[in-house]
Order: sequence, then structure tokens, then C-alpha cells
Amino acid sequence: MSDAVRVLVVEDEALIASFVEDALSDGGFEACSVHSGEEAMSTFCDGREGCRVLLTDVNLGGGLSGWELARQIREIPPGFPVVCMTSASAPDWQPQGVDGSVLIQKPFAPAQLAAAVSQLLGGATSRV
Repeated sequence: MSDAVRVLVVEDEALIASFVEDALSDGGFEACSVHSGEEAMSTFCDGREGCRVLLTDVNLGGGLSGWELARQIREIPPGFPVVCMTSASAPDWQPQGVDGSVLIQKPFAPAQLAAAVSQLLGGATSRV
């Protein structure tokens, strides 16, 4: 197993999920991808994947939204690093996003994604 930080990626669109996985890999991270909020909660609570960051789309179709997922995960370990991705819901970040999270707007460059994850892990201060 590699020493790379594992990121729990929640994205319901396969092409975007593949792009995100590649971007994280290029940035030195390891992606653990799932396609729904419910699947993400199960993976997170199971703990066997050892993910240290949540990277979620906020609009996941039916079921849990990315906003709800982030709040539920934050109830387990407060302060868990969260990066939210969105193309249309950026104005909802302040009222819906969890404190200390980072928002990245689609479309984004691969380096922006790795930088957002690194920012959270490095304790940068430009957060919600």
C-alpha cells in the first residue's frame, strides 16, 4: 500500500470521477471513488479505506447531497477535511457548506484540485 493520502471522492458522473482521480494521482494523492452519498457514508463508517479527506460533488442526484454528506461525516470526527465541488451551487456554499471546508468550482484545472486538498491538509486559513 502506498503512503499517499487517500481521498474519498464522491462523484456521480463517471467522466468527472475519472478526471478527478487522475488529478489527485498527479498531485500525489490516492483516490477512493464512490458514486453516491450513501455509498460514501458506508465506506467512511467502515473505515477500511483509511480516507483522510472528503472530496464531494454537491449535486449527487437522488439521495444524500454533498452538503448533507459533509455535515454527517463532520458529526463523526469534527474538523474532518472537506472539499466540495460544484458548477452551479457555489452561492449555496456559505449557508450549506461545513465550517472550514474548501469550495472548488467546476470546471477546474487538475492542479487546482490537488491544491485545494493540500490547502486543507496544510492548515491554510482561507476557508469558510
